[in-house]
Amino acid sequence: MQCRIAGFMTLFSIVSMTFTIPCFAQEDTLIIKTPQVEQAEKIIGLEFTPSERDSMLDDLNYNLGFYEDLREVPVDNSVSPAFIFNPLSSGVKPETRQNSIVYSPVGEIERPKNIEDLAFYSVRELAELIKTRKATSTELTALCLDRLKKYDPQLHCVITLTEELALKQAARADSEIAAGNYRGPLHGIPYGAKDLLALKGYKTTWGAMPYKDQMLDCDATVIKKLEQAGAVLVAKLSMGALAWGDVWYADTTRNPWNPKKGSSGSSAGSASAVSAGLVPFAIGTETWGSIVSPSTVCGTTGLRPTYGRVSRAGAMALSWSMDKIGPICRTVEDCAIVFDAIRGSDSIDLSVINAAFNYNYDIDITSLKIGYLKEDFEKDTLFAKQNRATLNKLRELGANLIEIKLPDLPIDPMQIILSAEAAAAFDELTRSNRDDLLVRQIKNAWPNSFRASRFIPAVEYIQANRIRTVLIAQMAELMAHIDVYVSPSWEGDNLLLTNLSGHPCVVLPNGFDDEGEPTSITFMGRLFDEATVLAAAKIYQDATDFHKKHPPLFK
Repeated sequence: MQCRIAGFMTLFSIVSMTFTIPCFAQEDTLIIKTPQVEQAEKIIGLEFTPSERDSMLDDLNYNLGFYEDLREVPVDNSVSPAFIFNPLSSGVKPETRQNSIVYSPVGEIERPKNIEDLAFYSVRELAELIKTRKATSTELTALCLDRLKKYDPQLHCVITLTEELALKQAARADSEIAAGNYRGPLHGIPYGAKDLLALKGYKTTWGAMPYKDQMLDCDATVIKKLEQAGAVLVAKLSMGALAWGDVWYADTTRNPWNPKKGSSGSSAGSASAVSAGLVPFAIGTETWGSIVSPSTVCGTTGLRPTYGRVSRAGAMALSWSMDKIGPICRTVEDCAIVFDAIRGSDSIDLSVINAAFNYNYDIDITSLKIGYLKEDFEKDTLFAKQNRATLNKLRELGANLIEIKLPDLPIDPMQIILSAEAAAAFDELTRSNRDDLLVRQIKNAWPNSFRASRFIPAVEYIQANRIRTVLIAQMAELMAHIDVYVSPSWEGDNLLLTNLSGHPCVVLPNGFDDEGEPTSITFMGRLFDEATVLAAAKIYQDATDFHKKHPPLFK
């Protein structure tokens, strides 16, 4: 028996194609029946009439067969959907003319008597020592490897040491620099990478038990770009399993300021290792707070770039329209240095938009239009004292703070975009029941989230993305009137909203709470204007010394 699908399927008859599917003559022969439809209506928040339910049955059963056919095709996590998210609103174009980057003067840096003292030097300071050959990359690399081995038992921030590779890269850097071939400020500088970035010859575990022995036969683009800059990879650092929190398959990554607590995540090891002076900088990722949150509790400085600034090729996908890769460092300017090395397209990640990065530290804060989220600052009781001090310091520096409000849209409900994409990214894990291998099996964890997200209707996912388009347009209108704005790091809608809209941010320490643990402030920038938001954040950081304080147990 044959029948045709009406409506959109008429295209097939126009081109003389016949779409053949089984017709179900009676309801008792169907897999999905009327009572199941009636129950499913409660899940999607709709109510249909008995005749409407009856009419749906054939289509619902056809679709079930389609799902089964599609599942026969193996789809790797690296395969992105056939659509590309663009954070730019209509008529908005990023600057493409590249000027010379201007970093602040570093001055003359002397080598300390005790090489251990270099553990908390900034990238800029270490670069000057290497450039002037007062220290070697091999020395710095050995220092980092020693500290990683010494302190990892307390912090659980390392998944894999890349010692053999690191020593080889360091020796090459020293040889090149001795021959007068200095590549730039990252040449010979050791670093760590979140273990969702692929590296040939080493495991890429994604922090999760089902993938703890996974070997990927490629190098992530970010890893390649850092190698081209001369940086030395010393470790693949821990991450919350599949980019959630600080719990991974072997342990919980600890906060150097209080090792009894977790480091937050999911860039858990990256923030912990930088904070404890185990590496000068590390690479993290953010989908919804995974750079901002661990940087806050560990007292590091992090840059979450604009969506589409940094290629994610070779990185684990969680949400194709929200994932971003950025640096976690000791200072704002270190973030600028690392970002300049990793930005730009690679012809693989088609979401990347090439734009200029015209960073210049020498910016007049009085010339900037700086907004602030007054209502969020008033509501933030967690960091209230530190926030007030931050706003006062900015005013002392000459900033004219302008009260602003974010778009009034249902931001929290739009998290279904992330939920649906994450469930798709790990569809096979759910269907195979290997999600049972993940350590965290509570309600508020990936296994349950992936399962629940299977019930998000495709229509609602698309509708959420249409509202996202409205959000992008409203944010474009807001940012047309200001250069940057400051926000509490955790209060209100800002964190999720700007991860949805793709805007860049710099998170940096702004004090300590009553328990002596770090707090933070967030500077937000225009799309593709990391240069201005970094320069503004640097002015504040240079006027404070919170970033120069380090956890006592690791000095």
